[in-house]
Amino acid sequence: MRRPAPLPASADEPGRDRSEDGADTREDAARPTRARRGRNEGSAVAEAPHAPDENSITEVIEPVSGQPTAEEPVADELEEVESADADVRATEVWRAARARRKALRAEIRRFTQRSRRRRIVWWASLGAVAALVLGSVVAAYSPLFAVREITVVGAESVDPTQVQQALQGQIGVPLALVDGAEVKSALTEFPIIETYALEARPPHELLVRIVERTPIGVVKSDAGYSLVDSAGVVLATTPEQPEGQPRLEVSGGIDSAAFRSAGLVMRSLPADLRATVTEVRASSGDDVSFSTSDGKTVIWGGEGDSVRKAEVLVSLIEAAPDARTFDVSSPTVPVAG
Repeated sequence: MRRPAPLPASADEPGRDRSEDGADTREDAARPTRARRGRNEGSAVAEAPHAPDENSITEVIEPVSGQPTAEEPVADELEEVESADADVRATEVWRAARARRKALRAEIRRFTQRSRRRRIVWWASLGAVAALVLGSVVAAYSPLFAVREITVVGAESVDPTQVQQALQGQIGVPLALVDGAEVKSALTEFPIIETYALEARPPHELLVRIVERTPIGVVKSDAGYSLVDSAGVVLATTPEQPEGQPRLEVSGGIDSAAFRSAGLVMRSLPADLRATVTEVRASSGDDVSFSTSDGKTVIWGGEGDSVRKAEVLVSLIEAAPDARTFDVSSPTVPVAG
């Protein structure tokens, strides 16, 4: 630090030191002045040793008070050195802190490298799946996957071409937007169809799988002969009895228990045996019987155990081919006569 300059000594204390570190006193400071004055005035100074007057004191003080001390440059230099040292230390501390932070970040990156790699792979996989799903949805609902072909499978009694014509309204519709209600409404025109299923086959095929109803016989009415299935659904009506279909003689009509039992019996018979049946009779749910084209009569009884009764009847006919009456109402003790 710079020390303040010492105050000038007063006129009353001519002999007081100017500074504490041994600087020249006022008398010593005045001595060069008297010497100079002696050179100018000759021997007048030596002959007049009396105390100097006020003007001479002023002349002595003025140069002393304006003269810089020796400590001022040293203090300035010390202050500059200390400031430079402080700047150097601050720079070194900042550089060390920066290097430490850099090393710490490098260590963190090294230890988290595996987790970052897993995270990148996970996000990449998720993005790929999302892109695939979004692309599939967009493609499925676009004209790129529109219906151009309708294929009918399972049609036997119904003409597949008629089914395709009934579904022409779905041509040009994207596979994902095929209206099931419209398809159902179109297929109700075919009573023979019991159930159906739609299957989209990209890029342009619509597959229709149908299951037809199984007719069990015809019921005579005022309108003619109605072909019905086991549920009593009328499949067709003709003025004459169709060939290959047995006539149903049941009490109570198609809504009775006798009709329901007769229908279950016909559905449980093997196809080759069912094709030989010419007439089915049922007065109640427990009194079902039928006749075949070769003159055989089968007493069936109720609808219970129909599968087992069918197996026993086939075995009984093979064992006694010349018999005309077969009673399987009790499958454990069948009778052939």
